[in-house]
Amino acid sequence: MHLKRQRAGMAQQRVESAPLPHAVGVMPNPIKRTVFFISDGTGLTAEALGHGLLTQFENVEFKQIRIPFLDRVEQAEATVARINAQGEADGLRPIMFTTLVNPALAAIVHQADAFCLSYFDTYLAPLEAELGVQSSHTVGRTHGAADSSDYKKRIEAINYTLAHDDGITDRGLEEADVILVAVSRCGKTPTSLYMAMQFGLKVANFPLIPEDFERGRLPGTLEKHRPKLFGLTIQPERLHSVREERRAGSQYAALANCRYEIAEAEKMMRREGIRWLDSSTKSIEEISTTILQELKLR
Repeated sequence: MHLKRQRAGMAQQRVESAPLPHAVGVMPNPIKRTVFFISDGTGLTAEALGHGLLTQFENVEFKQIRIPFLDRVEQAEATVARINAQGEADGLRPIMFTTLVNPALAAIVHQADAFCLSYFDTYLAPLEAELGVQSSHTVGRTHGAADSSDYKKRIEAINYTLAHDDGITDRGLEEADVILVAVSRCGKTPTSLYMAMQFGLKVANFPLIPEDFERGRLPGTLEKHRPKLFGLTIQPERLHSVREERRAGSQYAALANCRYEIAEAEKMMRREGIRWLDSSTKSIEEISTTILQELKLR
């Protein structure tokens, strides 16, 4: 198999932080609120909790500020001043998600003029009461290295996934947990990396290109790994829009070409019996969860 499958516009996609999604047809002047994620660790738990709730409010525009590694009284006092100043500037009190383990620091921060949702007050205290056991109240337990085997597995999965991006090689496919196939710019790379980082899965991905459609069969040695294959497709208009951002006015981005590639890719996946989904309006998390369910992966 040709080990380096090259094609214009097939540069590796990057997973980027994006603002919370808004509904189509949002009113001209959406509500705007500032949200703080405050933690004595990385702040990722606070953000995960906050994002899960905030995405339910489609007509509200959230300005998000993360304050991680808050572990000193001076930082806590400065944070309170910052939150209060932001509230005065906005004319509305900010919203605050906290995962502060240190009760003294939490007491200071919670004095801010903000609507506060504390991870530990809301969830940990009731759980302690239910279990009849005091929690350890240890900073960084959520993202610590306590489970080193899982951490090592994720690192190995990320390295594998990067080494098998965009059909770079077909070596070692027997190690893959998932092999994604799709035309260029359907979301293969970000989905692959998310599954590697979040679930420790080794994910390879292969672009479907015109030569594959002309031959009428899957690229390279993929046929013998059929149980691991999962396909992505996308609406041609959406693909056209995405490709135009990369190579405006090119044949690669032309709507007619996008329609052709999508039609041929879907025809191939149906013929080969490959499970697939439309990624046009789905998040990486939704795509990954569907793949886990369809391929029965843990």
